[in-house]
Amino acid sequence: QIVNFSPSRRQNVGMAALLEVVVWNVDDARRAAGGGADRLMLVGELRGQGISPPPDLVQEVLNRVEIPVRPLLRLREGYRTDGGEAVRLQGLLANYLELGVDGVVLGFLDGYARVDVEVVQTLTERGDFTWTFDRAIDRCLDTDQAWQTLQGFAGLDGVQTGGSARGLSAGLDELIARATAHREQAELMIAGGGLRGDQIPWLLRAGVSQFQIGPQARPYGQPLANIDSSLVHGWRVLLDRN
Repeated sequence: QIVNFSPSRRQNVGMAALLEVVVWNVDDARRAAGGGADRLMLVGELRGQGISPPPDLVQEVLNRVEIPVRPLLRLREGYRTDGGEAVRLQGLLANYLELGVDGVVLGFLDGYARVDVEVVQTLTERGDFTWTFDRAIDRCLDTDQAWQTLQGFAGLDGVQTGGSARGLSAGLDELIARATAHREQAELMIAGGGLRGDQIPWLLRAGVSQFQIGPQARPYGQPLANIDSSLVHGWRVLLDRN
């Protein structure tokens, strides 16, 4: 049974924190939306950092939920790609946008663990859609440089980060320090990577207003378990009360 909490969940959308939930099938999407998620990150297959969902799955999810959906744009494991694959990614991106997605999630690094400017530019140069850079940023050797590079791209409205490649358990202090020192970066941050409820007040205080959960929305944190609407709702309430 899917419990829909949405009618009473947000009194002031402009002031509330954004809750994004990672899903990989239609039932997940319905349960996350019913629990109060504001946006869905749709992954087609849970391998490595995730693989792009097929367009027919994206269409089916869009038909079943009324909240924004952002599919992951990645054809193989890892954060590297090449010129030939970039052409396929462009075609997939165009397909997603034609279906009516809110935007996409992407993240590519070059051989020096820097943002792959050429690939990201190729994928985002049309400039008429919004997109998220994923946790590839936490794998960059120079995160200051990575943030500066990303802020030069049009359409970017979110950067998934845990402040460390090991997630928020290791990167919370770094993330808070960066958010406090750089307000424009704080506005882009989507805090994720092992997010815990006790971390939320500190992140909100530092100016972070976007949050992502994945296993936290599944019973006992099991990746293969179904999304639980009540768990999503618990995170929604936690964000709204802080």
